[in-house]
Amino acid sequence: MTVAVAHQTSPYSQAVLTEAVRQAAQRCEDLLVISVEKASDADHRAALEASVGDDLAKAFAAAQVAEVTWSLDLEAASDEVGHTADTILDVVARTGATLLVIGGRRRSPMGKALLGSVTQSLILDARVPVLVVKADT
Repeated sequence: MTVAVAHQTSPYSQAVLTEAVRQAAQRCEDLLVISVEKASDADHRAALEASVGDDLAKAFAAAQVAEVTWSLDLEAASDEVGHTADTILDVVARTGATLLVIGGRRRSPMGKALLGSVTQSLILDARVPVLVVKADT
């Protein structure tokens, strides 16, 4: 079984990864880091894997977890509204993840109206439990 975490570089991504590591360790499950990116060539993937690896090392230390097996699923982004959420949910379904860990932050009503809300779509449409890690900022 697998705990999935939707990853994007942000001020609170470390807290999201730390909680995902904690959840995977408690459940004795693997961790799948899902990243939806515009660039997905080999160089970008290698850089992202290294960056995620560094961030996960910090997350392991913060969660006081020695080791969790993890992998990275890099998905190509689209300009279509709602594509990011659909892509993440497709990966969750395809991999049989038992939990989805995501980050959440406060947004203005105008920001929600103009940009939509990936977090809201994930919470409402996921077929597995979703754990939202609130941003400290």
